Amino acid sequence: LVQLVESGGGSVQAGGSLRLSCAASGYTYSTYCMGWFRQAPGKEREGVAVIENDGTTSYADSMKGRFTITEDNAKNTLYLQMNSLKPEDTAMYYCAADSAALTPGTTGWVCSLESGRYNYWGQGTQVTVSS
Repeated sequence: LVQLVESGGGSVQAGGSLRLSCAASGYTYSTYCMGWFRQAPGKEREGVAVIENDGTTSYADSMKGRFTITEDNAKNTLYLQMNSLKPEDTAMYYCAADSAALTPGTTGWVCSLESGRYNYWGQGTQVTVSS
């Protein structure tokens, strides 16, 4: 049974930083994608950043340069470092994983940023950014 547990959310002022963590267990696939998604009230869930187990990353355009996704394979933990936070970053942030979320990219297969490609989800952690 795959379990994903997020932590690290909270309230911060605009321009501040937060680091989210996602502890994963029960995941034994040799090739997989993990990622962070977010959903604000009244909006669809959107991809933030994803990483393949070989370290290849992809980011949504609005997060490039501000957010960094990393993983510690020894600790089975996924991270999202968020800097220069804006009020529009306020949302519930979810960790997700799947072994079949690869999609064709410009230079080869990359992890998809589409939430529908992922079958395993955490419960979410709230991030609130005030102006």
